[in-house]
Amino acid sequence: MKKIYYLKTCDTCRRILKEMDTSEFILQEIKTEPITVAQLEELYALTNSYEVLFSRRAKKYKQMDLKNQNLIEKDYKQLILDEYTFLKRPVIISNNELYVGNTKKRVDINI
Repeated sequence: MKKIYYLKTCDTCRRILKEMDTSEFILQEIKTEPITVAQLEELYALTNSYEVLFSRRAKKYKQMDLKNQNLIEKDYKQLILDEYTFLKRPVIISNNELYVGNTKKRVDINI
């Protein structure tokens, strides 16, 4: 399977999608088509961690004062399901390989 979870209002997501050939990928815009429990569990199966998929850069992270809370895997999962901005993006699945986030190291990978 080849799939990309992204946010169309995210400049970085737009830049990454523009730089790569997405013709073989299923694109899912997470604001208009939120990630499902089953989809999140598929991502978890590839990472063994919801925390890896969680974005601490989301504005709500600071607003909800999550930095000062002791979050566990169950919390990360629920937060991602409740609020699309908590999913680190883009998330790119290429066959059984998963690329999460937008660091230069991640973007340079040939997918």
